[in-house]
Amino acid sequence: QVQLVESGGGLVQPGGSLKLSCAVSGLTLDYYAWGWFRQAPGKEREGVSCISKSDDMTYYANSVKGRFTISSDNARNTVFLQMNSLELEDTAVYYCAAGGATGCRTFDSDWFDDWGQGTQVTVSS
Repeated sequence: QVQLVESGGGLVQPGGSLKLSCAVSGLTLDYYAWGWFRQAPGKEREGVSCISKSDDMTYYANSVKGRFTISSDNARNTVFLQMNSLELEDTAVYYCAAGGATGCRTFDSDWFDDWGQGTQVTVSS
């Protein structure tokens, strides 16, 4: 049974940092693309970052480039999103998702089949 469980969200002041984790069971990290998406109230879901080791790709949305870092740890079967210099606009529910190995190329959420339940990130002063 595939399961993705996000954690690490919370309340942080602008300029602060958070590290999100996505614990994966039922899938081997190396065979898939792993995406972080977010959805703010009243807005469409947005792709934030993606990593695929088998396709040798990482991707960052322009809005987070230089501030967020995606990584994965095979030993822990976990995908991470380190978020630095957080801004008010980063407030959203963050989801991790698994897609086919080439999923980072287009980073279309429709191609990601397995999703976690989400973790809330709130940036507020």
